[in-house]
Amino acid sequence: MTETPIERKEHDHSVVEELLNERRQLWSLYTALGNLRPFTADQSLKTRLREFCQVLVDYISLGHFEMYPRLTDVPERRARVQALANTLYPKFMEATDAAIEFNDQYEPLADSALVATLEPDLSTLGEALTTRFELEDQLISAMAD
Repeated sequence: MTETPIERKEHDHSVVEELLNERRQLWSLYTALGNLRPFTADQSLKTRLREFCQVLVDYISLGHFEMYPRLTDVPERRARVQALANTLYPKFMEATDAAIEFNDQYEPLADSALVATLEPDLSTLGEALTTRFELEDQLISAMAD
């Protein structure tokens, strides 16, 4: 069943709201994780890191599999929005790849030696997430115009 323009706009709004809520939750967990410095491989770090990685994957998936396709797969979508989405896609994927790599490395935190690399890797991820937030904001703004 094809969405009407009104249904599509309502669904777009719903996806954007969900994405922004996930982003807020992710950033809150990112900050809480950073507040555990200096990092030690204790249960508190493992619990926070696991929770952070779960929300990170949910957030990345929502943007990658829900929001982004809505911008590029709808033939009647405004050409300007599609062009912007296509232009930003490579940088969007860089942030996605950084998040997936971080998750794959740290979600299990099986090796306490990983604690030594957590701080710089968390910083690198924070930069990638900030870039992704900026890209998403550009897309959200273009959708609203």
